[in-house]
Amino acid sequence: MSSNYGENIRLTIFGQSHSPAIGMTLEGLPAGCKIDEDQLIRFLKRRAPGQNSYSTQRREADAPEFLCGVKNGFTCGTPLTAIIRNTDQHSKDYSNLAVLPRPGHADYTAQVKYFGYQDYAGGGHFSGRLTAPLCIAGGVILQQLKKEGISILTRISSIADVCDEGELNAPTSEKAFPTVSDEMGQKMIERIAEAKSDGDSVGGVIECKILGLPAGLGDPMFDGMEQRIASIVFSIPAVKGLEFGLGFECARITGSENNDEFAVEGGRIVTKTNNCGGILGGITNGMPLTFKAAFKPTPSIGKAQQSVNLTSSVEEELIIKGRHDPCIVPRAVPCIEAAAAIAVYDAMLSRKKEIK
Repeated sequence: MSSNYGENIRLTIFGQSHSPAIGMTLEGLPAGCKIDEDQLIRFLKRRAPGQNSYSTQRREADAPEFLCGVKNGFTCGTPLTAIIRNTDQHSKDYSNLAVLPRPGHADYTAQVKYFGYQDYAGGGHFSGRLTAPLCIAGGVILQQLKKEGISILTRISSIADVCDEGELNAPTSEKAFPTVSDEMGQKMIERIAEAKSDGDSVGGVIECKILGLPAGLGDPMFDGMEQRIASIVFSIPAVKGLEFGLGFECARITGSENNDEFAVEGGRIVTKTNNCGGILGGITNGMPLTFKAAFKPTPSIGKAQQSVNLTSSVEEELIIKGRHDPCIVPRAVPCIEAAAAIAVYDAMLSRKKEIK
């Protein structure tokens, strides 16, 4: 099982949803990087469970414990390792999943892959719980990017059939519900509540915009910025689609409509539009890098579903127990920020080596 990412920044994520702890090791951070732990904790709290009616009621503080790699608030050049202790797991709620895989989950494929030796409680290593250590790494790197003049904006673009309104031009991270339009955000909350009351769930789309990137990051072919970002964004459970710039919409228009014409603004080359999402040939062009990630509805729902007993191969009805998000999208917003930050920082280190 490989749970590693990065060329210059090498991230390893370890643990399971109900193991004593989950954590991450981050290699490649230069010595002397300041880590503001209070700021990091505030970032992690945005992802933490049990804070409102539209998230799982599992209660976890998600407080990071740094085991090595940091001294007096600064990285010391050695691998940075941190853990988050699991304190509120209810493993007995998952006992029937040893033989009855949940529709939409990795229970069945994990059984096939690991011959029944996998940890199925809470989803094991496949759980969204593993995005907490991703956010530790991303939260640390976001602080380093800020020093480079790079910022990452995100918002919930849609929940089910309810769409946000307005342009993403300012942070939404301080809002209780991260949308541009508070009115549409409230309607999204109501849509989640409707699904929850029906024993069901809904998905949605998160938009991300990265500002301040220089031109020249990324490579053609396999190490392009789209590929770097896609590789880590798809590690977030429930992500099923990703588009950059106009994405699929560009297939419906003409070349003259899609092409971003060049211009000079303030002495620098820019484009009049940004349909390409700030990337050409896998390389940043200096415009905002934009992408959207689509999340499927939470598979663990209250409705009865059909499954198959893996021991007897007999079809059985499955009632899922445990505590689950009726919509994981709100808690996934900082995860998208973390993933984007790691991918961008890794590409920046590659570029610095090229310039030298």
